[in-house]
Amino acid sequence: MSDTKYITIDEGAGNEASHNDAIMSAAIEEFGRHDYKTASTEEIARKAGISKGTLFFRFKNKGQLFVKASDWLMEKALKAVIDEDYYKIDDFFDVMLYAGGKKTDDFIKKYPWAISFSVRAFYPDHRDIRDTMNQWMHDHIEGMFDFYFGHVNFDKFRDDVDPRYVLNMLVWMTDGWLHQQISADKPVDANELMDEFRGWCDILRSWAYKDEWK
Repeated sequence: MSDTKYITIDEGAGNEASHNDAIMSAAIEEFGRHDYKTASTEEIARKAGISKGTLFFRFKNKGQLFVKASDWLMEKALKAVIDEDYYKIDDFFDVMLYAGGKKTDDFIKKYPWAISFSVRAFYPDHRDIRDTMNQWMHDHIEGMFDFYFGHVNFDKFRDDVDPRYVLNMLVWMTDGWLHQQISADKPVDANELMDEFRGWCDILRSWAYKDEWK
């Protein structure tokens, strides 16, 4: 019989935020290691130090847990990237590169399964979450422009270029690169992706900006 001491909501060692962080960290790792179908909620509960019953007291099913883990990881990523220096940068491409540079490296070190989980969220492989996650991704991409780029100087863009379209192109390029890696059964390396992303930004900057800003 296991000696593991499960922490329940009623027993509550620590505060609510730390409980939630423990569950979400365990979920990110488990869903990052395994596809949705084979990811174990029992293992998530064990790693979080709670019972499986407590896990499903908080989340009605596995799908809701996956979505909440996506929300949690997005919130952590925003806190890691958005700071005072971020809002001092008014160049569209420099903002993108700042967000994806050293701060992303630090974030990946803290949450090593974030990339694998994000790929699974971007390409949901199970009918129970496919429609939900596709809508989740659409809603976040639609809302990210004003949130991330509200302080950017768009006067640098040529008059015939829509900055939102440029953002879409970067999303499509990233999507294509990830799909290529997955199709070839290659691991997704964050540093390799950033190298590619810098190249895409250079190409699009030379096309989208007025001559004096290239």
